[in-house]
Amino acid sequence: METKLLVLAAGMGSRYGGLKQIDAISDDGKTILDYSIDDAIRAGFSSIVFVIRKDFSEAFDAKIGTHYKSKISIQYAYQSIDDLPQPFCAPENRSKPWGTAQAIWSARDLIHTPFAVINADDFYGRDAFKQMQRFCQSMTEDANQPMLAGLATYALSNTLSKNGTVNRGVCTLNENQQLKKIEEYTKIQLIEGGIISGQNASQNLTELSPEAPVSMNFWAFSPGIFSSLEQYFAEFLKTQIQDPNSECYLPNAIDAFIQSGALICETIKTNSQWLGITYPQDKVQVKKALAEITKTSIYFED
Repeated sequence: METKLLVLAAGMGSRYGGLKQIDAISDDGKTILDYSIDDAIRAGFSSIVFVIRKDFSEAFDAKIGTHYKSKISIQYAYQSIDDLPQPFCAPENRSKPWGTAQAIWSARDLIHTPFAVINADDFYGRDAFKQMQRFCQSMTEDANQPMLAGLATYALSNTLSKNGTVNRGVCTLNENQQLKKIEEYTKIQLIEGGIISGQNASQNLTELSPEAPVSMNFWAFSPGIFSSLEQYFAEFLKTQIQDPNSECYLPNAIDAFIQSGALICETIKTNSQWLGITYPQDKVQVKKALAEITKTSIYFED
């Protein structure tokens, strides 16, 4: 069965600044996304769909797409302000797309089998790609059963930045290790004594376990997710369409599906190292970490 990887690359890093998806991280000009593509190919994914902005497509294809078309099928989906469920129309004061739930929904016409989703600017590690590809291969759809999804989880302590606070979706699991809920924590940081603190939705400062499972947006879905996201997005637009800064977030949609019983999300714990750039200074640490990883894992060789 064909297994596609959907790569969310339409956003710009607000704190980092610039198009970090195509910013070189190695001395030979490789990006974080190059490493993810290589891991995906080695894990057995058969095709990659990039969600990008239309005005960014030429630069993105020149930097990323053209280098891999001989190794794996490459397709593009375009996230745009005007791509909305009927009968909605984007207001004139809207200047940006509608968030990660819309980003995934924008690929609805290109994906018809189970697929995985990643951020373009995060390094997830080879083990994570292998596990998620196997999970996708095992997925089936049954109209009489809840939708099945998968989420790769990482230990919170392995996802922090030394250069500032971060936001993370902290996962609560049930007795079967299935996702029960994701709670967004902000201003997470390592403080004195090795304690990790963060603010919950009520703005209360909370101590968090270093081993707390967090979502870094590495998901697996069946194609049935597209119709569910369309319905959720339409409900969102009924109340939020006039807010120029409103965004329809994927974790909120998944949480709603879980609470309604429409979706069961298995969690896949990975031993892979997660790496990402939230602040410009993070680039130095990421570069060093990738140099260490490439000492034991082969990249960019046929």
